[in-house]
Amino acid sequence: MTELHHGSNVQALQTTATFDSVTDEFIINTPNDGAIKWWIGNAAVHGKFATVFARLILPLQGKGGEPADMGIHAFIVPIRDLETHAVLPGIEINDCGHKIGLNGVDNGALRFRSVRIPRDNLLNRFGDVSRDGKYTSSLPTINKRFAATLGELVGGRVGIAYSSVGVLKVAVTIAVRYALLRQQFGPPKQPEISVLDYQSHQHKLMPMLASSYAFHFATVQLVDKYSEMKKTNDEDLIADVHILSSGLKAYVTSYTAKSISICREACGGHGYAAVNRFGALRNDHDIFQTFEGDNTVLLQQVAGDLLKQYQEKFKGGTLSVTWNYLRDSMGTYLSQPNPVTARWEGEDHLRDPNFQLDAFRYRTSRLLHSVAARLQKHSKTLGGFGAWNRCLNHLLTLAESHIESVILAKFIESVRSCPDEKTREVLKLVCDLYALDRIWKDIGTYRNVDYVAPNKAKAIHKLTDYLSYQVRLVAQELVDAFDLPDLIIRAPIGMQSEAYAQYTQYVGF
Repeated sequence: MTELHHGSNVQALQTTATFDSVTDEFIINTPNDGAIKWWIGNAAVHGKFATVFARLILPLQGKGGEPADMGIHAFIVPIRDLETHAVLPGIEINDCGHKIGLNGVDNGALRFRSVRIPRDNLLNRFGDVSRDGKYTSSLPTINKRFAATLGELVGGRVGIAYSSVGVLKVAVTIAVRYALLRQQFGPPKQPEISVLDYQSHQHKLMPMLASSYAFHFATVQLVDKYSEMKKTNDEDLIADVHILSSGLKAYVTSYTAKSISICREACGGHGYAAVNRFGALRNDHDIFQTFEGDNTVLLQQVAGDLLKQYQEKFKGGTLSVTWNYLRDSMGTYLSQPNPVTARWEGEDHLRDPNFQLDAFRYRTSRLLHSVAARLQKHSKTLGGFGAWNRCLNHLLTLAESHIESVILAKFIESVRSCPDEKTREVLKLVCDLYALDRIWKDIGTYRNVDYVAPNKAKAIHKLTDYLSYQVRLVAQELVDAFDLPDLIIRAPIGMQSEAYAQYTQYVGF
C-alpha cells in the first residue's frame, strides 16, 4: 500500500492499474519515483506475491472520452517466479535498508513497469470490472468503496493493539522483578531495602502495572468483538470495531512506547545492557505507532466518529454500542458540577467505580461539546479543513479521553464479573489505581471546571500514592499472573529463575 510519497493519505496513491479490454488484463504501472511502493513487508527477499493498492483506470469511460479513475482497489501481483525465485520481468525490487528495529522483516521497495496481470487478480468484493470493461459495485461512491476496502485492515490494528499490551507486560515484568531484587540504601545500621519500597519507584511502576491489566481486558474485548464481527458481518458491529480498533491501537501503542523508556530508566545501568532487552523492546515496538495507521491519524478518526455520534444524538439517530453513554448521560455531564460532590473526599467515594467512570465520561463529554462548538465557529471563516486543523490538538485530546473511558468501563466490568473473591479484591485495587492515577494526571481539567474542589484533588493525590503502595505489596503476584515464561522475558534481571543471581554468566565474566 505505502508509497514513497504517500502513506497515511491512501486516496492519493499514484500507482495505476489500467484495464486493457483487448487482452482482458490490468497493466500495473509506477508513474514516477514518488509512486514506488515502499516499506513493503517480506518484499525485499522472500515474497512471491504482493497485494498492490492502485488506482483502477478504465480507458475512454470518463467525461469526453477521458480515462475514468475508479479510485483505489487491491490487486494480486506476482513478483517472483515460484520455482526459481527470480524477480519477474517489469518489476524492480530493492531493500529499504537497515531499520531501527524489526530487522527480521525484509521491507522492500517495488517499482512496476507496465506489468500485466489477469483481470481476475482484482480483489473484487467491493468493485468489479467485466470482460467488456464495465465497472460495477454495490457501493455507490468512490468514498464508500474506499472506506469498505480499508475496513479490511481492521484485523491488523486489532493484532497490533493486543501485541503492544504483550510488550508492555514484558517491560513491566522485567522492571518490577528487578526492583524487587535490587536493594539500595536503608535506615542507619539496618539492611538495605528493595528499590520498589521507595515511593518514587512505586510512582513510576505501579500505575504502569495497573495499565497493563486495564489494557489487557480492553484488548481481549476488542479481539472478541472482532471475532464476532467476522462471523456475523453485522454493519453496526463493523463500524464499532473499526473505530475502537483505531483508538486502542493508537492509545495503547503510544503508552507502551513511553513506558518502555520509563522501565529502562527504572532499572538503572543494568536496564541499559542489551542483554536485558529494553533496547530491543523499544526499537522493535516503536514502529507499532506507525504501521497499520499513524497514531495521530487514527485518533482523528476516533474524534471524527465521536462528532458524528454527537450529531446523531441530537437527530435522534442510533449510536454505536460503545458510544451509548453519550446519549444516556450527556445532559448530566454537561450540567454544572454538583458543588457538594465536588468536595467529597472520602476513600469510599473516591474508590466508587461510579464516581471514577462518571469523571472520565464527564471529561469526554465536555471536550466533545466544546470542540463541536469550536469547529462550527471556525468553519465559517476557515472552511472545514482549516477549522479541523485549528482544533486538531483539542480533537486528539477528545479521542484519547474517550478511549480511556472505554478502557475503564471494561476494567470495571471485568472486576465485577470475576468469580473468585480474593482475585476480585486485588483487581479492584488495581482498577482503582488505574482510574485515580488517570484523574490525577489530568487534575487541571477537573479543577478548571470545578468538577473537583481543591480538598478533593489533594485527597485523590494522597489516595493514589497509597494505592501505589498497596499494589506494590502484591506486585510480584501481579506480574507472575501474566504467566510469561522465561523464554519470552529473556532478560537476566527479569526472569522467574532468578537469573539475576547468575548475571555475570550472561555477559561471559
